[in-house]
Amino acid sequence: MRYTPAPASLFIKNRQKFTASMQPGAGALFFSNEFVPHNADAAYKFTQNSNFYYLTGIDQEDCALFLFPDAPLERLREVLFVRKTSPQIQVWEGWKYSPEEATEASGIRTVMYLDQLEDFFLRHLNLTSGLYMEFNEHERNRLYIETPSHRWAHRLQREFPAQPILRATPQLHRQRMHKEPEEITQLKEACRITELAFREVLGFVRPGVMEYEVEALISYVFLQNRASGHAYEPIIASGPSGCVLHYNINDKRCEDSHLLLMDFGAKYALYSADLSRTIPVSGRFTPRQRQVYEAVYRVHQAATQRLVPGTLMIDYVKAAEEHMTEELLALGLITSEEVRNQDPQNPAFRRYFMHGLSHHLGLDTHDVNRWYEPFAPGMVFTVEPGIYIPEEGFGIRLENDVHITAHGPEDLMANIPLKADDIEQLMAAR
Repeated sequence: MRYTPAPASLFIKNRQKFTASMQPGAGALFFSNEFVPHNADAAYKFTQNSNFYYLTGIDQEDCALFLFPDAPLERLREVLFVRKTSPQIQVWEGWKYSPEEATEASGIRTVMYLDQLEDFFLRHLNLTSGLYMEFNEHERNRLYIETPSHRWAHRLQREFPAQPILRATPQLHRQRMHKEPEEITQLKEACRITELAFREVLGFVRPGVMEYEVEALISYVFLQNRASGHAYEPIIASGPSGCVLHYNINDKRCEDSHLLLMDFGAKYALYSADLSRTIPVSGRFTPRQRQVYEAVYRVHQAATQRLVPGTLMIDYVKAAEEHMTEELLALGLITSEEVRNQDPQNPAFRRYFMHGLSHHLGLDTHDVNRWYEPFAPGMVFTVEPGIYIPEEGFGIRLENDVHITAHGPEDLMANIPLKADDIEQLMAAR
């Protein structure tokens, strides 16, 4: 395994928290992700279901988890099903978890093979008063892909229509928002690897470099340091492309006058880092570029300090938007009259700062959330204000990952250069 996984104690705690929230007498059934085909006989790189990994620590396809805390026998309260290997599978695909290795990784003592699931499940279904299952209920998800959970739910509704299917997602989202110390450790490692890549980039970027060369360097550093790769498609956007929020073609030449806006993060042990930096290709900001950079930096720093327990997201965002409006006024990008007459649903600042300020971070880059709950220790947020000025040919976004603690915000990327002076000094040393 490329990364060092979290200890089984983490996944034991996660299961205990979930089962404590279950209705009396209910069971729960969770599935890993499967390989997804794209063309011919090829499949996309396997990515584990985040909820399944959160509960088991198992990073492998074709697995299942059955939880039944009120089972009459202790060995039935947690049952893990893994893919059965064979000499042929070992030759063609390599290592798969043995039952003993699955127990070591997950802390689950009863481990069976997936081909035993149907018989086991049908023999014990009548003992349960309902069945918790999870589906992709992420607020940003707009794609429907049938998963093992869908297939089993459809079967249950067809063959056992009186068996209630209960939603596991609300509780899992609430739990995953609050990271355990072991999870913060994994996030810190993802951030550390991301820092290594950024520092390499500072020594590499110069006029004439292609965006995809920068992407290649980042990818190399990630893999060299045991990351599984990028947490998301990297954005390496020079000049006007920095005003395209999800630009990831990364095929332009970096010119002397350009700023280079980069948004990338390492994926380590399934946990995501998420960094944005904007640097001058020449090594020095122009006066106007620095003026805008400093404005974004001030909004970033002020927003970070507001990530404290008890704060509501709506108040946090409102304060940052008011601050951004002040900065845009000072930059001459909007006028006082525009602010006075603005549509509350489309305020003036939105012309230059059109995306969200923060999102939860964890097993997913846009991690699960419950937006209306107050901030609490253990939550991890990005902070990513930006100003995008197409008419001037550049955009600036600055983003760090911040852990909320009882004593205030802990910037997980505090060691990654952010101030304009620091960026210039490091680039001058190329």
